[in-house]
Amino acid sequence: MKGRIAWGMIGGGEGSQIGDAHRIAASMDGLFSLAAAVPDIDPEKGRAFAKRLGVADDRAYATWEALVEGEADRTDGVRVVTVATPNATHYRIARACLEAGLHVLCEKPLTMTVREAVALRDLAAKRELVLGVNFGYTGYPMVRQARAMVARGELGDIRLVRAQFAHGHHSDAADMDNPRVRWRYDPTQAGVSSVLADCGIHAQHMAGWVLGQRVARLSAHYVSAVAGRELEDDASVHAELDGGTVTRLWTSAVALGRMHGLELEVFGSTGAVAWRQEQPNQLAHTPLGQPVRTLERGQDGLHEEARDAARIAIAHPEGMLEAFANVYRDLHGAIAGRGKARSAALGRLPSAEDGVEMVRFVRQATRSAKQRSRWVTMR
Repeated sequence: MKGRIAWGMIGGGEGSQIGDAHRIAASMDGLFSLAAAVPDIDPEKGRAFAKRLGVADDRAYATWEALVEGEADRTDGVRVVTVATPNATHYRIARACLEAGLHVLCEKPLTMTVREAVALRDLAAKRELVLGVNFGYTGYPMVRQARAMVARGELGDIRLVRAQFAHGHHSDAADMDNPRVRWRYDPTQAGVSSVLADCGIHAQHMAGWVLGQRVARLSAHYVSAVAGRELEDDASVHAELDGGTVTRLWTSAVALGRMHGLELEVFGSTGAVAWRQEQPNQLAHTPLGQPVRTLERGQDGLHEEARDAARIAIAHPEGMLEAFANVYRDLHGAIAGRGKARSAALGRLPSAEDGVEMVRFVRQATRSAKQRSRWVTMR
């Protein structure tokens, strides 16, 4: 893949963890050049930070509307925009970018409602534009190894998946007054769900992405463990996928002692694999009737998908930033690639359809939880 793409970013301002992750990841392979930005809702603060990032004065915009309009009028304007703003703003910003002919990588969840997500998916298809959703943990090499093993039938028929994304960082009831925490439990800003929409969909999406299956029906149970929270801070969802596999998802923000807790276990008829983000360079593989063996990122014998996603030799750890960089590499291939290379990149990049599925998953899980865990379909 050759040729840098001019890239813009909306959101992800100074002090934002996700903003730095995107900027480092996008620059890692030299495939994108940050040419325009609106990092902050505060125009002066945002423009100053954008200029410190190296954005030219006339492209350090005060508002996202100004960026979309300004870049559309330039012959050297950006071709793709990352949307890393609060959930409630995703739809308006992504829609404006697509209408202006810009490709989009949007933070999850794609939108607040299924109707909005479907509208963005259909608009991107109509305009023949790439609309990716940043389920960035799919970029880990050993997650891609697991996907390749499933696709090649090395685990047999997949029977059951256990997915988890549990942390304890919102366990303190005093954080109800912390604005960085409070918005996550405010329906006007977060939507119908908190921890499931924030963390749980990463694990559920990873399960479906690794298996190549989508959710058919589900049953959910929500808990608001900290008094006063309107939205859930713990959730469990049982789901049946369209390929016959059952998934068990647990996600929590009050699992005190858990730091990040993103895990995936896939159990097949002839083998199983287990991956944990806190040890992301290893994949445990258990063939039927044999001892557990550890597959190491970078070692000989891994599938091409895992080898291509690794950047440094075995024994040197890679992490989240490199995983996000693999998503950006796929984004570049989806935009600028040709033929089989472009098709492969599109097949790996978390898509608008993935975004729609996870918005619908959250809506239906919330519906199920409100009806005492009644099973509901995804339709």
